[in-house]
Parts: sequence; C-alpha cells; structure tokens
Amino acid sequence: MYILGISAYYHDSAACLVKDGTIVAAVQEERFSRIKNDASFPESAIKYCLSAAGIALTEVDHVVFYEKPFLKFERLLDTIFAFAPHGLRAYLKAMPIWIKDKLFTRGNISKALQQIDQNWKEREGGLLFCEHHSSHAASAFFASPFEKAAILTVDGAGEWVTSSIAVGHGNNTNRIKYINFPHSIGLLYSAFTYYLGFKVNCDEYKVMGLAPYGKPVYRSLIYKCLVDVKADGSFRINMNFFNYASGLTMVNQNFVKLFGNKIRAKDETITKFHMDVAASIQNVTEEILLKIARDIKAKTGCENLCMAGGVALNCVANGKLLRSGIFKNIWVQPAAGDAGGAVGAALFIYYQHLQNKRKIGDENQMQQMLLGPAFSAEEIAHTLNKLNIRYHKLNPDSYLKTVAEKIADGMVVGWFSGRMEFGPRALGARSILADPRDPGMQLKLNLKIKFRESFRPFAPAVLQKYCHVYFNLRVASPYMLFTAPVSQWQLDGDEDDSFAVGVATLKEVRTTIPAVTHVDYSARVQTVDELNGSFYHLLQAFYLVTGCPILINTSFNVMDEPIVCTPEDAVSCFLKTDMDLLAFENILIYKSENLNIH
Repeated sequence: MYILGISAYYHDSAACLVKDGTIVAAVQEERFSRIKNDASFPESAIKYCLSAAGIALTEVDHVVFYEKPFLKFERLLDTIFAFAPHGLRAYLKAMPIWIKDKLFTRGNISKALQQIDQNWKEREGGLLFCEHHSSHAASAFFASPFEKAAILTVDGAGEWVTSSIAVGHGNNTNRIKYINFPHSIGLLYSAFTYYLGFKVNCDEYKVMGLAPYGKPVYRSLIYKCLVDVKADGSFRINMNFFNYASGLTMVNQNFVKLFGNKIRAKDETITKFHMDVAASIQNVTEEILLKIARDIKAKTGCENLCMAGGVALNCVANGKLLRSGIFKNIWVQPAAGDAGGAVGAALFIYYQHLQNKRKIGDENQMQQMLLGPAFSAEEIAHTLNKLNIRYHKLNPDSYLKTVAEKIADGMVVGWFSGRMEFGPRALGARSILADPRDPGMQLKLNLKIKFRESFRPFAPAVLQKYCHVYFNLRVASPYMLFTAPVSQWQLDGDEDDSFAVGVATLKEVRTTIPAVTHVDYSARVQTVDELNGSFYHLLQAFYLVTGCPILINTSFNVMDEPIVCTPEDAVSCFLKTDMDLLAFENILIYKSENLNIH
C-alpha cells in the first residue's frame, strides 16, 4: 500500500511517499525550485518520490494533505471579527487569496495531481486531509521506536491549535490537552525574531544562536507584560503588544515602547541590547517547555517523549530538556517543521486511520534522513564534463584519505555523497566540512563560505564511540537536535575571567575544538556511526590522520539558498564561494584548477 503525504501552500512544501509503513522517499520542493522554504505545490517533490519508488501516481492508494484548510479559514474569520476593526487590513489582504485559491485546496490538489499524471482521478477516500497538529504528532510518534510515549507538538499555529499534548500507544495518538491561537510559543518567539531584524518562519534559529552572547535581562519584563505562564506550562499571550493576529506585522508600537528600542533593520549592527533580548526570549521559551514537560510527565506517567512542530527544532531547549531527566527517552522528529507534516500525514493515515500493523522498536525509521535524490558517479562525471570542470577520479581508499588530509591541512571541503537529506539539517550527504581544531575556521566559514552573520555557530559531527570524550551527552544524536556542553574547555583561563563582550568573544580559544564550541561552551552535536555510510568512513579517516574524531559539518549552501540537491547545484555553490575542494563519489575538484570557470 502506498500513501503520499503532501505539505504545501503555507511554508516549506514537501512530499513523502510511504509504502506499507516504510518511508520510501521524502523531499522539500525548495531543493528543486531553488527557492528557500518554497511554499508552492510540491510537484517536483512528488515526481521524485514516485520515481524513487518506480511507480505511477495512479498506483498510490491514498493522497493526504497535512492540514484542513476549512478549519484554517474558520480561524482566520473568527480572528478578524474578534480583533475588529483592527484586522481590516489583514482581512483585505487575505480574503482575495482565500476566495480565489485556498478555499479550493481539494480541487487545486486534484488539478495539480492530474497535471503530474493525466490518468490520476480522485476517487472516494483517495484524497484525505489530516489536522495540522495531528500530522505533527504522527510524524513524531509513528517514526519513533516507542510502543507508548507522550507527544508534545509546539509551533506557530495550525488550523487553531498552537501547542498540544497527546499520548501515543500502538496505532493511536490521543490528544489530551491543547492551546489555541493566538496564544502561541512559536509566534511569541517569531515576534522576537521579527523585532531583532530577522525573517519570520525562517530565521528563528538565528535568535537561538545569538542568545548565548547576551544575558536574559528582559526575562522578568517578558513574564510581566507579554506572557502569563502557569505552573503546568499553560500560557496566555498579552495581545496588546502584538500584531500577528490582526495586522501585517508581528509586533506593534506598544512592544517597541516596552523595550525602548526600534525594530532592528535587516542590515543594522547587532548590539548588546539585541543579544540580551535574544537571550531573554530563549530563556523564557526554555522555562515554558520545561514546565510543560513536567506537566506531561505528571499527567501521563510516560517515560518516553516525542516532539514535533517548529519549536522542537530549538536544539538548545531540547538539550536542557534532555539534561533535566524528566523523561528517560526523548525522540524529536528531525523534520519537525511543516515539511515533516508530509511525513506525519502519510503515517497517520497508514497507522491510525487504516489501523495497519505498526513496526515498533526500529531506531532508524527515518533512515538517517537520507531520503532524497542520489546521483551515480557516471552522472556526476557527465555533469562535470558538460561544465568543463577539471577533476580527478580516485579509488575509494585513497579518496577518503586524501579528503581527510586536505581538511587537516586547512582546506574547506564541499561534500556530496549518496541520497540527499530531508529536513533542515545537512547530515553528511550535502555538507561543507572543515577542521574543528582551527580557531579561525568559524569566522572563515561564516564570512567567506556561507556569507552569513559572524555570530552563527557550527555543529560538530563526531564518531559515536568518542562522543562522551568531548561532550556531556548521554544519548545518540544523529540528527543534530540536542545541544550539549563541551567537555574539554577553558584553555584560555578560568570560567570567571573577564572575557570579551559580544561577537568579540569569537576570538577566544575555549577548547581543543574551538571552531564548534559556542560562546557558552556548548555545541549542537551530530553523532555518526556506520549507518552514515561514506560520511562515517571519512570521519574514521580524519581520526586516523589527526587523532581527532570530529569534523565541522554545516549545510552545503550559502545564506538564503536551499541545500544543494544536484551535481550542478554543488558545482555552482562551490565556484561562488571560497571552498577549496569539492568531493563527491570518488571525484575531487580543486578550486585552484578551476579558477576561470563561471
């Protein structure tokens, strides 16, 4: 039985094909269109999923959309009337889009599918709709290895629900508590993202990365004026300071006056004030999630917790939740945002709606997230010849050893191997790799490779068996979803020394792996084992060359572009950055030999 899950029209469209409960393929539309967070109908993503399975669309038993548009429209209307007359501008902007397009989502999906395969026809029960947070919950629980678990979903908003608690048992997820729009942790965090000059629904992770540079001096102000949080973690947002329910911006002038500074412009210098604001909302978010987690444990008694929704990508909060010991085991859906809704919708229909027998205990149901397109060495060589790229083809053993040696010599390497990752993280298939021991590498990667803000941290990929030597992390973290303290640190002085302030702290060497140690002595860890294939073998080779079992692993892209998908994408990104070496499928390309290629 084939189930095709689709997320589309709002943020980060994606498709996922499930066969008899096993994920065959999953990919975001942005990887094909090259438009970051592309929200259009995922036509290319669907075509890829079908080709990966070797089937036609007519062979799919059910197509399922990840949310219910009519419920979302109901929320829009109710919100506009509740905030009238302030919601008039939002109403005038939203109504034409809904009347022309979004109210007819079923028909639009049918037409789009018929364009993919003219023989496809909607039959009774063939096109289904799953509620947004049910999709999130299913993506977390049914992809987890647990027979029973508590489920926490937290994001900006679905149709109505913004946060939910459920219990998953066998083939069912049963919601026991929820909070509705406009009260939302995700939108609260996004409001601060907007205030700090970053892009909403895209740059929240920048706020998380900026937070360690500041101090949570506005924590009390946030609790006093913006959000009322109860002991069980339930909360209410004071909408007198926000515009997202009724306007076209996230915050209003009351919010600006409260903090005493105007909204930061996109290219404006980041100051200590901005760092302190980021630290404050990050601290509040962590505290709310910890309160919710304690309430979940008390209500359900479950030892296992599954998480999804955009807020579940806050790996700093996840790390603190893990270290709290509230739950014995925590499993976070790696594609926790809207793209993962395609996975959850498909799994919800297969297991909960159709009650098919569930596979339980498989720790790798997400298959290391390696669910996208792959390209053979012959296809890659054909592309390189077409582009007139000079390259060297090596045997597998010398290939890995050479790449490891070049990284140890200070080269920055674009790494392209096997199936592309699904979700927001590069996990060793479409990655930029470098030496974590180099104190200057963090700034070099940010400014000359990624072309992004200098304060942004980088993640370490570490061989699983050596993780405990470098990080205080008690579990495997194959998907970069937990931040952990770095064990080997304080090389420049004592913890209480008067260090530099703000971004200047980047110049301090804190650990034996300074390029992946954030200013608070933490790191977003990816553990790597044999399941990671050639990336694991490269890490092994680097360890043999250097005695260090860690590589910097960041996504193969530049700022505001999606992760590369094809060999053409990889070559294009490689040539327009200061990367030194491009490595894929036993082929090496040196920048120094291709300086005249454009």
